[in-house]
Amino acid sequence: MSELDPLRLRDAAIAFARDAGAIVREGHGRAHAPERKGRIDLVTEYDRRSEERLLTLVRGTFPDHAVLAEESGVHAGGEAPRVRWILDPLDGTTNFAHNYPFFAVSVGVELDGAMAAGAVHDPVRDETFAAAAGAGATLNGRPIRTSDCARLEDALLVTGFPYDVREVPERHVPLFQDFLVRAQGVRRDGSAALNLCYLAMGRFDGFWEGNLSPWDVAAGSLVVREAGGVVTDYSGGTFRLDGRQICASGPALHPRLLEVLARHPAAHRAPAG
Repeated sequence: MSELDPLRLRDAAIAFARDAGAIVREGHGRAHAPERKGRIDLVTEYDRRSEERLLTLVRGTFPDHAVLAEESGVHAGGEAPRVRWILDPLDGTTNFAHNYPFFAVSVGVELDGAMAAGAVHDPVRDETFAAAAGAGATLNGRPIRTSDCARLEDALLVTGFPYDVREVPERHVPLFQDFLVRAQGVRRDGSAALNLCYLAMGRFDGFWEGNLSPWDVAAGSLVVREAGGVVTDYSGGTFRLDGRQICASGPALHPRLLEVLARHPAAHRAPAG
């Protein structure tokens, strides 16, 4: 199997995410002293330890590949590398710091600028979501599919509040309220990677969030697509990892989500900076 084969990259992503997840699992239930990267953006020693392990695994297995990691940024690969690993060593750090059991390790793999493989591992529940381009999505090796929900009033939605919600609540809160009064329910539980994977297997029907980073959504967005879902920006256009906003659901519900998003142009604005 070629080093660039999406199935090989997926299997490596699974192994790396589970390995780093074991480090994160060790920290669950302990007292933490997180540092602040922003007013409500935290980092712990386990974010750093998990990332160090991921970097070691990628470098040791694929030394010519490039890396984008949440805590340490860009790591160059060989000359003109075709593959880039996109690493979130602990998605849901605030949850982890408070011992709220909803967080994950996310490992995405980009080949020639397009997502080729990814894995998201929940170390608390021992659930590993994975996908390879053209090969479908799985949970612990079993195929998964998005829901066929078509009506907002029947939909369980999930979202997150961006880190700038205190500075510009008018950009996010009215949109949240609009979905809240139309959907069967809305959840907000602090891990975009797991939100997307739960959507991919039908635990949620729709997801939207703004001001996200590539490592938040790289693996999860591919899992949704390979599970039969639709992933776009807020306007229904092409989703980009650097586009900061995402709308995802099963095909039947997606137009309904976009209708609500269209009523809130303020939510479409790029964050300052």
